[in-house]
Amino acid sequence: MGSFPAREYNAADDLLGRNAGRAEKIAYIDDAGSCTFGELARRVNRVASALRRLGVQPEQRVLVAMLDTIDWPVVFLGAIRAGVIPVAANTLLTTSDYAYMLEDSRARALFVSPALLPQFAPLLSSVEHVISDAAAFMASGDDFCAPARTTRDDPCFWLYSSGSTGAPKGTVHVHSSLALTAELYAKPVLGIREDDVVFSAAKLFFAYGLGNALSFPLAAGATTLLMPERPTPQAVFKRLVERRPTIFYAVPTLYAALLASAQFPQALNLRICTSAGEALPRELGERWKARTGVDILDGIGSTEMLHIFLSNRPGEVRYGTTGRPVPGYQLRLTDAHGADVAPNEVGDLWINGPTAAAGYWNQREKSRATFCGEWTRSGDKYSCDADGYYTFAGRSDDMLKVSGIYVSPVEVEAALASHDAVLEAAVVGAEDAEKLVKPKAFVVLKQGGAGSDELKGVLQQHVKGRLAPYKYPRWIEFVPELPKTATGKIQRFRLRPQSV
Repeated sequence: MGSFPAREYNAADDLLGRNAGRAEKIAYIDDAGSCTFGELARRVNRVASALRRLGVQPEQRVLVAMLDTIDWPVVFLGAIRAGVIPVAANTLLTTSDYAYMLEDSRARALFVSPALLPQFAPLLSSVEHVISDAAAFMASGDDFCAPARTTRDDPCFWLYSSGSTGAPKGTVHVHSSLALTAELYAKPVLGIREDDVVFSAAKLFFAYGLGNALSFPLAAGATTLLMPERPTPQAVFKRLVERRPTIFYAVPTLYAALLASAQFPQALNLRICTSAGEALPRELGERWKARTGVDILDGIGSTEMLHIFLSNRPGEVRYGTTGRPVPGYQLRLTDAHGADVAPNEVGDLWINGPTAAAGYWNQREKSRATFCGEWTRSGDKYSCDADGYYTFAGRSDDMLKVSGIYVSPVEVEAALASHDAVLEAAVVGAEDAEKLVKPKAFVVLKQGGAGSDELKGVLQQHVKGRLAPYKYPRWIEFVPELPKTATGKIQRFRLRPQSV
């Protein structure tokens, strides 16, 4: 399907139907076993028919708070096949977060992994149907269930935004978007193939992981590894060595941790690696390539656009940039007045593409501010060089103005991370004695490293040697870890109250 889906269209029916001729091929592997494409289709049908038998109607919502096992794609696709809207929930949240999501989405049912039940315990009486045993629920369904008669523009699933400031927003995606991200990015840019084995350290509950481990491999007929546990270096290396995946998806923080680990394997079977969620520092990408022989394709996507719309390409990687627009998407960089900026100047990034969300659920004002006709406001600042390569300059609310000049915190973080002693860093604005904003850095040292005033001075000089002098961090604080979202993005707003 190289073109836009037909008007009458069901995303689950399409993705399963593409693999009708691969019934005996392995689709998913998790810690408990494996599942063929034929068995996947039967399980999806069973969930769809069981939901109908339960009385859940088309366009009603079900909250999916499950760890990454084979049951996750089965439940997600089963709901879509029935015309029910799955709402993917971050599995690392608090009880109050889940209470908000259940109330906001008006979910008729909750699918929850047994390990997550304690977080939901005070909320179970507020949900009409609670399913914590997916296997038993499937057993109540039928091996075939006709797909709901949905259209390409019908609501299909929700993803909640990270909610870095304020309440999270239910982002409503339509049926056509899952397949379109595969056709526009996964096949022509990533180059996914039927013979690939893919492994995403990024989880299924957010946009990056959903494409990596569900829509992309299903669109191409590839095999997917799923890992329910947290992606520690030990857990990731175990899968990379034992299962020998060919495509690996992660975030910069994890790549840094893997490279810093003494357990790094002698040889890997990878042919493609990708990174998203946070800008990939040049030095980190170059070290990974030197260690593995494989480039990392750094890209940017968003909950609102569903997956990557700007990316480096195989054979054309420029570390320190996020690459060029993915075919099918148009980008603009504008100034504060909405005019296009000149080449190499920093501007606000806007995206025009077919996978933009329909809007935020029940948040009209925020929808209107983000989704403006054919264009979507990203909230990111970028510059674009004469060759069409885009370089990340920070979030719109993260940029610092030092001595009247914009400073990108990401640029300073990358300079700090290029020092041998530094694992990762976050930079925020802090006021000096004159109430003028200057950069302050929070630094995590590599294992065994100890912070000192002497090291602070060394790091400051290190940055001065790489960037314009006014960009160096006036203060450095050593911390054991940085606050992050589940996608690996640094939550700089949580560091700002600690500023000098």
